[in-house]
Amino acid sequence: MPLDHYVSQVHLKNFYSPVLGERMYAMRKGDLKSFTPDSESVCRINDGNTNAYLREGRFIEKFLKKIEPRYNTALANLIEDKIDDETIFTIAGFVAYVIGCSPAGMRIFSVMLRGIVEAQAVLAEKRGMLPQPPKELGGAPLADLLRDRDIEIVVDPKYPQALGITTILRQVAAFGNFKWDILLNRFDDSPFFTSDFPVATEPTKDSWVNNRIVPLAPRLAVRIRPDRAIDRECADFSFSNFDYRRREISRNELVEINRLIVRCAEDVVFYRDNTDWVQRFIAKNRHYRVESIERKVSTDNGFRLFWTERIVAKRQDS
Repeated sequence: MPLDHYVSQVHLKNFYSPVLGERMYAMRKGDLKSFTPDSESVCRINDGNTNAYLREGRFIEKFLKKIEPRYNTALANLIEDKIDDETIFTIAGFVAYVIGCSPAGMRIFSVMLRGIVEAQAVLAEKRGMLPQPPKELGGAPLADLLRDRDIEIVVDPKYPQALGITTILRQVAAFGNFKWDILLNRFDDSPFFTSDFPVATEPTKDSWVNNRIVPLAPRLAVRIRPDRAIDRECADFSFSNFDYRRREISRNELVEINRLIVRCAEDVVFYRDNTDWVQRFIAKNRHYRVESIERKVSTDNGFRLFWTERIVAKRQDS
């Protein structure tokens, strides 16, 4: 049975500590336990990239063969300002893979799918297309049973993963045609963190559009800024709309980016340097994660559903 990494080892190795050799520092958000893993021992699931919903169950592995061997070259190109189509494809592919195949990404997408199924079920009941709920549930309408969580629709996380895999090239094309900020971190005492979900959500002035901030190495990150004008259905791998700007970030920006990385991590934060402030910083920002937020808009024929992602506070244990 293959042991598949949902965050590529080539990414994690960039965060190895010079003090530890071929290891890095790590801390769990749930219990603040720290440890020093290597890239092989974390962010992995037995048969994690095998998906029975697909005709070719290991298709994503073929895709990764185009991404992982080129990752470090792509980083060098970003740093040296030699960005070509292969660099764009590689970084966009890394981001799309994490979003589609990591446990956090599957959890977030599952909420959206559950919302769609619930909405369709309620509409179907109103139109007389479903039998009445059983008497054991009090005979209440399906909408009430769902609202009160007397019944629950459960989504197999492998299904959103399958959707993520089948649309991954569209995602790559979309990311590769957005505007990017190449963020250079010149502060040796405060490198970027990474995590088991290294695609941080950053709110924008448009409440339903988020930037993606991705730490690529301790001194390099990229901000991907979505453009609603881009047709995501038409894959353009010439990346004709791609544009970017490079800049050195301020210390305040660095702190905010690391805060987003910690808050968006599913459970584990990885870091190169075990300085005094790091563990306090993670402890302060650990009670958050990314959630899918739904908005329902009424129409003449029913309603439309919209989703976005938000960083929300988790309820703390007493």
